[in-house]
Amino acid sequence: MDIFLVVIGVVNLGAVVGLFLRKPQVKSDEKVLERLVRLEGAVQTLISRQDDVRKETGGNLDRIRETVEVKISSLQNDNADKLEKMRATVDEKLQATVEKRFNESFKVISGQLEQVYKGLGEMQTLATGVGDLKKVMEGVKTRGIYGEVQLGALLEDILTAEQYEENIITKKGTADRVEFAIRMPGKDGASVVYLPVDSKFPVENYSRLIEAYEKGDRASVEAAGKALSADVKAQAKKILDKYIDPPATTDFGVMFVPTESLYAEILRLPGLFEEVRRKFRVTIVSPSTLTALLNSLLMGFRTLAIEKRSSEVWEVLGAVKTQFGKFGDLLAKTKEKLEQTAKTIGDAEVKSRGIERKLRSVEELPSSESVRLIGDVGVEDE
Repeated sequence: MDIFLVVIGVVNLGAVVGLFLRKPQVKSDEKVLERLVRLEGAVQTLISRQDDVRKETGGNLDRIRETVEVKISSLQNDNADKLEKMRATVDEKLQATVEKRFNESFKVISGQLEQVYKGLGEMQTLATGVGDLKKVMEGVKTRGIYGEVQLGALLEDILTAEQYEENIITKKGTADRVEFAIRMPGKDGASVVYLPVDSKFPVENYSRLIEAYEKGDRASVEAAGKALSADVKAQAKKILDKYIDPPATTDFGVMFVPTESLYAEILRLPGLFEEVRRKFRVTIVSPSTLTALLNSLLMGFRTLAIEKRSSEVWEVLGAVKTQFGKFGDLLAKTKEKLEQTAKTIGDAEVKSRGIERKLRSVEELPSSESVRLIGDVGVEDE
């Protein structure tokens, strides 16, 4: 507002000067000077007032700046405090969440590790058991007992106790006893022929062959295969020399191997199975093939039993035929008697009808009177 007044004063001064210049010598010089002095005073007043306004405005601006700075500083401090509190709260919640998740994850991992340790312990125990079993099976006597027990169990499940014998001498002049011998009928039907069955378990060379397969060493595989083949042939030769003695026994024997894997390896060796059967007259069987062999033998025993009893059945049928002929004669005589009886009954029926016709002319008496004279001949109701 003050600045506006100063501006108006300056404008008025300019106007006065203009008038003075336009009309020279109109007024006296004193009046002009007086006006100029008054105008100069007004200008000085305006300038002084302008300085005061400037100073006042500068002070107001300084106070406003100080106030704004104080407010900004207070706002910054307040925001800093709030941010610090928010950071502390976020850190606290984040730490709590992280600790909770970490604890839960640690529990899950601990449980899984415990299961893993438990499984490792069981595997270690199993490995120890397998190692112990391997050590046990390394003994020749133990292997023999294992094969003999398994062979005996198969024979007991399929055959009857009368169809096989255990630990008997099948070859005359020796003291060698075969583990089992199946009783086979002789040619005359009365004598008995034994089929020797002995269990063998050449596990050493079989284990070497498996290890060679795992290593992938072709030379070791061939060497272990030859060793296993030689071992199987040696065992078959023992069966031939100790237990096969026709006609007391069959002209062949059976070598039982207690595992299917060993039997498969024997069949895999080229020509071994055929050579053992041809040269040593020994057939190699596993648990599954022995079961099939015993079932076929059992069917043969049943067929032979039927053939033995067929003559007895024929004799029984002959006796039945003879008795049936006599029974036919008896039926004929019975029929004749029945026909005679029927004829007699027919004659009686004819006579009774003649008597009935003659009695029609006779007056009937009351029922009570007839009962009194001749009695009641009627049929009583049950």
